[in-house]
Amino acid sequence: MELKNDFRVSVPIDVAWAVLTDLERIAPCMPGAELQEVEGDEYRGIVKVKVGPITAQYKGTARFVERDDTEHRAVLRAEGRDTRGQGNASATVIATATSDGDGTVVSIDTDLSITGKVAQFGRSIMGDVSTKMLGEFADRLEADVLSGAPAPKPSEESNAQSQPGAEEPPDSSSPSSVRTIHSAPAQPVDLLGTAGPSVLKRILPLVAVLGLIIVLLRRRRR
Repeated sequence: MELKNDFRVSVPIDVAWAVLTDLERIAPCMPGAELQEVEGDEYRGIVKVKVGPITAQYKGTARFVERDDTEHRAVLRAEGRDTRGQGNASATVIATATSDGDGTVVSIDTDLSITGKVAQFGRSIMGDVSTKMLGEFADRLEADVLSGAPAPKPSEESNAQSQPGAEEPPDSSSPSSVRTIHSAPAQPVDLLGTAGPSVLKRILPLVAVLGLIIVLLRRRRR
């Protein structure tokens, strides 16, 4: 399914883009997400999703497929598997940023493929969920990250590397080491609570049918 969302942050585009493309820095702001380790340009972690009494935990990876810091456009590929073997999820995310006065508007186009328990939700419901999740993400981003000091400018990093005695960049041919990220456990995203009335309208008939089946089974046992 294809999902389209956008959100706005109250910082200039260069500051916003530097932060948004720093996955390690913004991971704690995404509801349900927990970054666990980084190896080279690959980020590994889990995403927890709750559907009523059922909690699914997707363990997977994410990496930038394309990234244009001049045009402020990036393509991210993420893949995950339910740790209980009950489904898979994959997504190609295209993010673009544009200036909006003294702030920045970020547009997110997501091509999502999902199987298992969570797949019972249709496109419209997943659209509602993604909109609310990105809204919460933007709020956390401004409160916890963008309110602090901005990330170092590229020019500062390049100047540091060109100074005498500066450390040589690592050899790209050598194997990358895995770096463990110690972060607080993520709370699962409650899809029913997040989607609200739109979900309830669709599942109430199913709940009624299941309730009737349970009553009939109990009577038969008696």
